[in-house]
Amino acid sequence: MTLKPTLRLTLWILLLFSTSLEASRLYVGRATVDITPKLPVAVTGQFHLRIAEVAQTPLQANILVMETREGSASADYAVMVSCDVLYIPTDLIAILRESVGRQLKGLDTRKIILNASHTHTAPVLREREYAIPKTGVTQVQEYRDFFVQRVTDAIVKAWNEREEASVAWGLSYAVASYNRRVSYADGTAGMSSNAALPEFRNFEGPEDHDINTLFFWNRKSELVAMVIGVASPSQEVEGRAAVHADYWDAVRRRVHEKYGSQVCVLAWLSAAGDLTPHIRYRKAADDRMRELRKLDRLDELARRIVNAVDEAYETVKDDRHNDLPLIHKVETLPLPERLVTYRDYSEAKTSVENARKQIEADPKAADLLYRRMTWEEETVRRYERQQQERKVFYPMELHVIRLGDVAVCTNEFELFSDFGIRIQARSKALQTFVVQLAGSPEWGAYLPTEKAVKGGAYSAVIHSSRVGPEGGQVLVDRTVEIIEELWK
Repeated sequence: MTLKPTLRLTLWILLLFSTSLEASRLYVGRATVDITPKLPVAVTGQFHLRIAEVAQTPLQANILVMETREGSASADYAVMVSCDVLYIPTDLIAILRESVGRQLKGLDTRKIILNASHTHTAPVLREREYAIPKTGVTQVQEYRDFFVQRVTDAIVKAWNEREEASVAWGLSYAVASYNRRVSYADGTAGMSSNAALPEFRNFEGPEDHDINTLFFWNRKSELVAMVIGVASPSQEVEGRAAVHADYWDAVRRRVHEKYGSQVCVLAWLSAAGDLTPHIRYRKAADDRMRELRKLDRLDELARRIVNAVDEAYETVKDDRHNDLPLIHKVETLPLPERLVTYRDYSEAKTSVENARKQIEADPKAADLLYRRMTWEEETVRRYERQQQERKVFYPMELHVIRLGDVAVCTNEFELFSDFGIRIQARSKALQTFVVQLAGSPEWGAYLPTEKAVKGGAYSAVIHSSRVGPEGGQVLVDRTVEIIEELWK
């Protein structure tokens, strides 16, 4: 029997429609693993050495696998891992990927993304960062091995337990950070410096109070995972000589109390290189309100963030999607290094030599001087390298993901908030998540703006910044280009 052309066309359209529905089905796996170190351990995030004798909260790595399938075949995927650490060294990511690849054959391990919550009370993950005692404390390599094994096992678990799921995305607001770059009348700036001065003029950059969220449900309509994107580094308790997940511990506890302990909570730190949870002015009034609520500062931050999560959840919980595009692009983006001037080099070299002499005269001085000395020592090496090849590039791994109407883009820096806003303002996506510290240069992780470099101070000086404003704009432009490609 010969089908009529109109009937044949109708059947073809129905077949194409049914195939496209099947091709975009979302699957999700998740896992949570404890990465709290054996004590005592050196913790990082300050210039002076701190040995933690106590863990005041657990540290976690939370894993989310997102995948779309064409029938039973995998179409594309992303493995997201958020970690309660200060930074994720790029060499450690390579080791972890190799470890996962040995257990999950055929997995494209470049699609594993690790990001840090930037807690300043987590173990050191790089050798040569501090003069850590050789005995009596957990060594850096010992913790790195522990971290890789724990996170590898959790990724494998999440991958093997993928199940059909649905997702919704939401946006709300909470004041969880403040700009910490203080500008003065003479054109200089300070980092977390005093604003209660006659010469104070303004805060150098913007603030970002967006709370971006993703919610994931299984086929039983049970909430199994959520992503919370906050532009606020985890440094409320940054000076303690203790292991602590900072405000994310309080956030997770509140989420679990309301939504259940089965919910895997991923912390995505938005562009926040010039932001802090510490209040820069009107602190007394804010403290009074918090004390009347009978909350400490960590619980106050968690209250604000989870209230915003609740608001978004109630708004979007019935707008779920499970047949949607997931496209994951990854590339190595060469970013021009910030050039070290001869003056920078000369001052750094003198400072390093003086510190070394002080440590030789009094080895105990290393507790205070060693971290700063190695920080400036890298500037000396950068200058010497740049003299051999003036145009030097930092190879940054860039990820851009389309998940339905949402874009997720990563970078390896403490990215000043202006750059994140530039990306979001030009993005074709309905909603754009910027995830910073997904990897980290060995030294100089801050990426400051032109204005910050002129103002100076920590976070904008040459030692803080391997890539400068020129590289920041290259990062913005290329990220936006890839988003545009994914939305064509």
